[in-house]
Amino acid sequence: MPTPRSVKIGDDERGGWSSDRPRRSSGGGPRQPDIAVRCRVLQPTDRLRYMPGSTVVIVSGSREARDRFAGRVVEDRGAVLSLDRVRGLLAGRVPGDELDEQATRLLDATIAKRLAAKSSVVVLADGADRAERERIVRIAHEHRSPRHLVLVEAPRDEIAEEDREPLNELRRALDAGELGAEGFHTALRLGGAAIGELKRLVFRPPPEDD
Repeated sequence: MPTPRSVKIGDDERGGWSSDRPRRSSGGGPRQPDIAVRCRVLQPTDRLRYMPGSTVVIVSGSREARDRFAGRVVEDRGAVLSLDRVRGLLAGRVPGDELDEQATRLLDATIAKRLAAKSSVVVLADGADRAERERIVRIAHEHRSPRHLVLVEAPRDEIAEEDREPLNELRRALDAGELGAEGFHTALRLGGAAIGELKRLVFRPPPEDD
C-alpha cells in the first residue's frame, strides 16, 4: 500500500521576523511592526502538516464550501474559530447594532488566548477582505505563530458579486507568491478535485527521521 503524501510545514517557516519594538513614523506616531516574510506556495496534496502553535487562515468565496472543507479535514476541531460561531454565541445577548463589533473583539481575544498558550488556530475567514486577514496575521505575529493561508475555491454561483474582485486579487497574489507581504509563510490554493484529495490538516512536529 503506498505511503500517503504529505506536505510538512516546518519550524523554519518561522523565518523573517522583524523587531517587535514599535518604531516611530516621520510624523512621530508609532509605526506598525513589519509583518512581511518569505512565502512558499504549496502544491495540492493529500495531507497538510503544520507545526503546533501555527495559525491557518482558510478563505473561500462560499461559507458553505469553507465550512464543509474545514469540517472534513481539520483534525483538531477545537482549533477552528470563526465570526459566524461567535456571532451565534452572542446573538440575543448584545444589541444587534453591536453584534459584529463585539463578535470581532471576542474572536480576536480567543485567537490571542490560544496562541499565548502555544495552541494552534484555524480561522475561517469571513470573506476575502485583506484587512480581515491582516488583523488576524498581526495577532499571530505578536505571538510568533507561523502563519499559513489556504484558499478553497467554490462554484461561481456560490460566490456573491461583491466578493469576486477581492477573490481575484487574492488569487493573483497567491499564484505570484506575493502573500509574504501579508505575513503568510505558506499559501495553498485548492480547487476542483484537489479539494477532495486533501484528507487531513494536522498540527504535528515532523517525524524524527525527517
